[in-house]
Amino acid sequence: MEFVSIFKHALMISFFVFVMMLLVDFIDTTSNRRVSDIIKGGKWRQYTLSSFFGSIPGCLGAFMNVSLYVRGVIGFGAVVGGMIATSGDEAFVMLSQFPGTALILFGLLFVCGIIFARISDGIVDVLGITPCSACLDAQCVECESDMKDNIKISDIFQPNNFFINLKTISFTRFLLFALTISFTVLVASGNLGPDSWGWKRITFICLSLITLYITAVVSEHYMHSHIWDHILKKHIMRVFLWSFAALLFVHWGLSAWDLGLIVKQHMWLVLVIAALISIIPESGPHLIFVMMFAQGLIPFSVLFTSSFVQDGHGMLPLLSYSIKDALLIKVFNLGFGLAVGGILFAMGF
Repeated sequence: MEFVSIFKHALMISFFVFVMMLLVDFIDTTSNRRVSDIIKGGKWRQYTLSSFFGSIPGCLGAFMNVSLYVRGVIGFGAVVGGMIATSGDEAFVMLSQFPGTALILFGLLFVCGIIFARISDGIVDVLGITPCSACLDAQCVECESDMKDNIKISDIFQPNNFFINLKTISFTRFLLFALTISFTVLVASGNLGPDSWGWKRITFICLSLITLYITAVVSEHYMHSHIWDHILKKHIMRVFLWSFAALLFVHWGLSAWDLGLIVKQHMWLVLVIAALISIIPESGPHLIFVMMFAQGLIPFSVLFTSSFVQDGHGMLPLLSYSIKDALLIKVFNLGFGLAVGGILFAMGF
């Protein structure tokens, strides 16, 4: 029975992440990503905007910062700050588990991103580090692919799109409709999610309806390239598996041995391990610390350290352009994260 409960919990988390990622991607696409002209300017504007982009849940903000960095639009410090502010797909999970604390965390990471971006630039000025000269004209493959859609706001609210897409419905669109409708029915009937009617159940149903609408009006290219191939196949399956594994681990740890006592007795070690695991350029492994915080097993400082150092898989595009720069950014973030996280832990947070 516990296994089924954990499975349902992981499913709810994954659906919330899916809808949030879909909304962020949809809004990003309809805005045509006209950010280069906005972000160009003084250092402090770069620090602020790159940290803001990094604060956007998911990987889009991090990908955007990498694309701007390799084209020479922003400097090294700005991309360091952006990665500090980035929490990857875990941001969506945190919003679903403890939204109030998550927003506070995102705000702190945003401020830290700006501060440590300036500190990083001060350090690299001494070391003489410059952006990768071999890739200044390169572009993030993900972002370049997205530009093919060129969706306009006026196109989104065309009723004809809905009927045309339904008339010539593809298997992918039909499958997404079926999955979303099934999820809505399960939530409305109480078989999945909250046991009774309240703001949580209403929120999930509203999100389902939004998903159905977007699924109905977007083009086939957007449907396959963005929703199916990118969000579902690259992100959501991993989020579900890691969420399920993390929930199962925490439940098993609490029932098999006193996980809370063991963690409490070695909290400094847990903080260091959280930072080291966060070096991995991937969303997933860090979810265990999100779940442990949600269960009250670790303090805010450990969650903060994990979120500070990790950047989901936002670093992956940069690895294909400059391994040296990517590793250097990770070293900066690890050092800053351990320092700030250690101070918060010593202060009792």
